[in-house]
Amino acid sequence: MLVALGLAMVATFMFLIMTKRATPVVALILIPTAFGLFAGAGLGISDMISGGIKELAPTAAMLFFAIIFFGIMIDVGLFDPVVRAVVRLVRNDPARLVVGTAVLAAIVSLDGDGSTTFIIVTSALLPLYLKLGVSPVVLTVTAGLANGTMNILPWGGPTARAASALKIDTSDVFVPMVPSLIAAMLVVLAFSYHLGVLERRRIGRIEIRDSVLASVGSPNIPLVRSGGSAGSGGDAGESNELNESSAFSGVLDPNRPTLRPKLLWANAALTITLLAVLGADIIAIPVLFMIATGLALVINFPQVKDQQAAITRHSSSIVSVVAMVLAAAVLTGVFTGTGMVDALAHWLTGAIPDWMGPHLAIVAGLLSIPMTFLMSNDAFYYGVLPVLSETASKYGIDPAEMARASITGQPVHMQSPLVPAILLLVALAAVPLADHHKKVLWRAAVVSIVMLVVGCVVGAIPF
Repeated sequence: MLVALGLAMVATFMFLIMTKRATPVVALILIPTAFGLFAGAGLGISDMISGGIKELAPTAAMLFFAIIFFGIMIDVGLFDPVVRAVVRLVRNDPARLVVGTAVLAAIVSLDGDGSTTFIIVTSALLPLYLKLGVSPVVLTVTAGLANGTMNILPWGGPTARAASALKIDTSDVFVPMVPSLIAAMLVVLAFSYHLGVLERRRIGRIEIRDSVLASVGSPNIPLVRSGGSAGSGGDAGESNELNESSAFSGVLDPNRPTLRPKLLWANAALTITLLAVLGADIIAIPVLFMIATGLALVINFPQVKDQQAAITRHSSSIVSVVAMVLAAAVLTGVFTGTGMVDALAHWLTGAIPDWMGPHLAIVAGLLSIPMTFLMSNDAFYYGVLPVLSETASKYGIDPAEMARASITGQPVHMQSPLVPAILLLVALAAVPLADHHKKVLWRAAVVSIVMLVVGCVVGAIPF
């Protein structure tokens, strides 16, 4: 019963947001509440949701102040030199821009934090996407794929969870998977180039059409600027009006009043210090961003009114992201509190037939694709993986081999609405989550399968 309710709850939620019949916030709150009550939670659902909120409150706080901090850095011009350098490399070519996005996202992902990666990539490159008329959906898809692939790094989280859950060394899990990581990143770059070529063709066709219409001088046919809105798919043949109201439009204006050229090195030092301390993991991330934000405000805007204005400029992004994170707490709280997660884990492990025993590593890899999308990494690696590994040991499959297979689903996991970082990405790029999912999920699944197959080929995962 709980298994059926859990699957139905997730399916209903995904259907509503994919078909745009409800916003993610509304779906995340109302659907789990309804299913939780139907599962017999009663008034206890309040404690379940409160527990979920307590778990995600630090994440919400981190995102709140991270948006303000990096928003200030954008305002004062810290990333302007980066953007100008990328412009010179891109040469107004969408294909170069999209491939560059994947490379930048992969490099920044080395810090192991998805939220930081998406903030830096979006703040640095979204102005270029808008300038060239490239759909921001392409940015979210490319950055999401690159970050999800790099998420198997030992300090990224999933690998450490898998190792600790099975009581093995992290290096035993990650090092043999390096060839899989390289192959997966090559696939990500191929997808990026293909998306860029599609955008190049689409923009070229729109420019030709606009030129023809302008030469005809038809007063009855409105000209549409080349480019896609935040919600456009960006494939060939699609055309949408550029969203000039985006929070990032005009961010490269060399005359904007928030620029602080004399403080460039001070802001750079503050940001580098922040990222260094973040990587060292010696201070809680929410606390770190709070302190950094306070310093950024004082350094760049000594006047109280200017500090308030700096916060207000980014209020729309803050509200949308924090609202989705807290709403996701309803889903995770009900999913865990009603026992749906445990029921689903036991149902899956019990449904595996005996003849698949020798192939349980492959089964674990394939299961990690949908399951880490539907539940948190903690639930999968500490709840499902140990059960699978215990069963696999009867067939001579080593726990390290099971752990390696289990991390191959991370490219898909990072696209889940339960992952706060992806909510931050789509919010900063002003892209509907449904549009992101339509383009990223099948590509992410391909990357995960490539990672799994290469792992089998090189012997890291037993076939």
